[in-house]
Amino acid sequence: MKRRHLVGLAVIALFVVYSAVTFSSALTPYVTFSQAKSVNGTVQVRGVLINDQISVLDNGRKIQFTLRDEAGEAMPVTYGGVKPDGLAQASSIVAVGKVSDGQFYAEKLLVKCPSKYQGSVKK
Repeated sequence: MKRRHLVGLAVIALFVVYSAVTFSSALTPYVTFSQAKSVNGTVQVRGVLINDQISVLDNGRKIQFTLRDEAGEAMPVTYGGVKPDGLAQASSIVAVGKVSDGQFYAEKLLVKCPSKYQGSVKK
């Protein structure tokens, strides 16, 4: 085997290892609030809005609401951004962020609107 073939194989092997490490560090797992309390990194928590109460803070720059996860635990969620459309009517909400001081601070919100996934009624 020629030397340049070995160099080429080494470069490909390094690229595969680098890609695997980068991909694994970019994964954000789905967890419950109790699991999120013990994780230092960013996680995703899926749940539903309870009480239909959404508070707007800091002149509309933040919103706060309570989310109940799939295990039944509820936690206040603060999101530093514009209130997503359909948040109050959402059938499911995914909050991406971290737990700190008994509160979940979301960096992203993914809102599943129930009407968006319903089929049209044929007459």
